Amino acid sequence: MVLLFILAVLSASAQTNPPAPADRPEIFPTQANPGLSPAQRYEKTRVDCIQARRIICGKILKVLPNGLVIESGYTNLMRAPLNKSWLIPGTVMATRPANLVEANEPDTVCVGLVFLADQPKSRGKPKKPKIYDYVNVEGFPVGQYTYTSVGGIQRTVRQFTTKLAKATQWHFDQGEPQNPPPK
Repeated sequence: MVLLFILAVLSASAQTNPPAPADRPEIFPTQANPGLSPAQRYEKTRVDCIQARRIICGKILKVLPNGLVIESGYTNLMRAPLNKSWLIPGTVMATRPANLVEANEPDTVCVGLVFLADQPKSRGKPKKPKIYDYVNVEGFPVGQYTYTSVGGIQRTVRQFTTKLAKATQWHFDQGEPQNPPPK
């Protein structure tokens, strides 16, 4: 009996979860652990979202009804007094460093074109973002977004939200089976 138990444990520990499909990089690896309760998976997903956060500091290239297309990487927007507000007027002088590379760690400056949904609310008199204004905000990845650029060209860029709860729920939902087996 003990021998059967040991064999069962060894065979179970030898099993591995398949890697996330290459076309779905938004799935965090901690979601693939079926041994965790939904609450534990949700908390691990939240931690993964925090670890994947980026600083989006860049120029607004397109204002869409559901968000902003931003060319991120303008690191000098992070200086005082500009860092007091998430929305910075386009009259500010800002440039991108020539050889900026995005690292894979929390609070790294995001580089390249991105889509930002769920912009923060402005304090006091509400300000509406305009083309060529700048943003400086923390964002959490939530997959990809496709929009139509100049000349009808379809572009797909990384999508971010400023709300940790939305990012966590989105990633958690991506990792859950669509049709869970009946219990």
